[in-house]
Amino acid sequence: MTDSPGTGVPDGVVFLPLGGTGEIGMNLNLYGIGGRWLMVDLGITFGNETTPGIDVLMPDPAFIEDQLDALDGIVITHAHEDHLGAVTYLWPWLRKPVYASPFAAAFLRVKLEEEGLLGQVPVHEVPVGSRFQVGSFDVEFIGTTHSIPEPNAVAIRTPAGIVLHTADWKFDPGPLIGPEADTEALRRLGDEGVLAMVGDSTNIFSPGHSGSEADVRQALIETVGRNTTGQVVVACFASNVARMESAAIAARENGRRAVLVGRSLWRMNETARGCGYLEDIPAFLGDDEAAALPRDKVLYICTGSQGEPRAALPRIASGSHRSVSLGEGDTVIFSSRVIPGNERAIYALQNKLAGNGVEIITARDAPVHVSGHPARGEVEEMYGLVRPRVAVPVHGEAMHLREHARVARACGAGHAIVIQDGDVLRLDGATPKVVDQVHTGLLALDGDRLVPISSQMLRDRRRMMTNGVATVTLVINGKGGLAAEPMVSARGLLDPEEDGEDIDALVGQIRAAVDRLDRRALDDDERVVDSARRVVGRFFRGSQNRRPVTDIHVVRV
Repeated sequence: MTDSPGTGVPDGVVFLPLGGTGEIGMNLNLYGIGGRWLMVDLGITFGNETTPGIDVLMPDPAFIEDQLDALDGIVITHAHEDHLGAVTYLWPWLRKPVYASPFAAAFLRVKLEEEGLLGQVPVHEVPVGSRFQVGSFDVEFIGTTHSIPEPNAVAIRTPAGIVLHTADWKFDPGPLIGPEADTEALRRLGDEGVLAMVGDSTNIFSPGHSGSEADVRQALIETVGRNTTGQVVVACFASNVARMESAAIAARENGRRAVLVGRSLWRMNETARGCGYLEDIPAFLGDDEAAALPRDKVLYICTGSQGEPRAALPRIASGSHRSVSLGEGDTVIFSSRVIPGNERAIYALQNKLAGNGVEIITARDAPVHVSGHPARGEVEEMYGLVRPRVAVPVHGEAMHLREHARVARACGAGHAIVIQDGDVLRLDGATPKVVDQVHTGLLALDGDRLVPISSQMLRDRRRMMTNGVATVTLVINGKGGLAAEPMVSARGLLDPEEDGEDIDALVGQIRAAVDRLDRRALDDDERVVDSARRVVGRFFRGSQNRRPVTDIHVVRV
């Protein structure tokens, strides 16, 4: 147990997620041994309609900031934003060395350069399959497969046995970029003795196998070949280098030129080529260069498959892209999955494309996408290789974690325990158990500053979005009375042209409330404000069942 709740490192071997457990994305994991901490991944997630004005969210690292002397370093498992995207924002507070594979390190350096941090952050490249030391931690990278080059599971050797952090993974027999997963290394870990496996739960409800990138390549070649007269677009995640390569090969096999549209695709292309990938793929064209090509000789590879408004494909669909337009006879292939929470934006995008006469092909129509995460059959195979005493499901919502725990028990794990962000789980006792809970939270990137998602400012912003804003100005003269009628603005609540009677009624109620105040109260701004605020609150609760953000201004003349 800790000396005091939520501080220090408990005895033994502990696991503490601050992000990514009970949710998908935004990973931040801590492992504690012998008074020291190791951080595994430091990622972000993206805002939605519930976070107005906020595009990027990340875990609040306040717990570990309070004991930085005990943090040995940060290990990055792979180059996806939900695993390394927060490094550029939070490193100035953490200031610890970062360890990553060559590809992840190269991608991270690009991001650090954009933020003016290149050269300040010590980034150590660690080859896949290497065993290395991070302070007092004995760490090994185990190569797996995923939808990005060089993904790694992380094996941490402890006095009680190995803890295996799988990160995102799958068993792809034809990954195309990089080798297959190192199942022999996983089996070797199992033979050595795995205390606990902390594992990906994303696709635990999907039976069988997640499928192979090799199959997607063939499907893309065939699907692109069906359109012989119009333009073709392949929409995919920028980080999937194998998919980018497959789209380029599908273009070549069908007599088309491959064109990249989207800044993040160009950035990933440069990173991949710098690390020795895409060597057999000719240089991609830019969208300006492609403008001169016949419509049946071009294949665009685009970002924006999730309907992100500023990405390439949504701008093309809306007609606001500078050089690419789509219409009757053209085809868009969505070589991606629907990320939960993005359904509305994706379907709106697809409807806009369809309204322009564009044919839409998704994974429902052809096998043009496979997940980068393991289906249940692969999870069962992993348990057969690793044979952990303890299973800890992560990277999933509550229902995923519970189902993963059930599968783990069926596969022979002695203990399968479901936890959530902030739980301090001791792994090396007779029975794994939560021994403490610590603070967790979210930080929002608001412009160029980080603010807690629970801050009053952001609460007011969300409230304004759903409940509107009421502003009242009261001008009080030297005699203690109103010098003019109260001025009322009710943005998002009352239309000055349509709701004149309601505005007049509210003005009358505010005036009556102020007139009832005695002279002592009228001389006190706080009491005047409180009186008017209560009137506004009652008015909108009664008439609209809303609780607007309300500002009362008192001006004395």
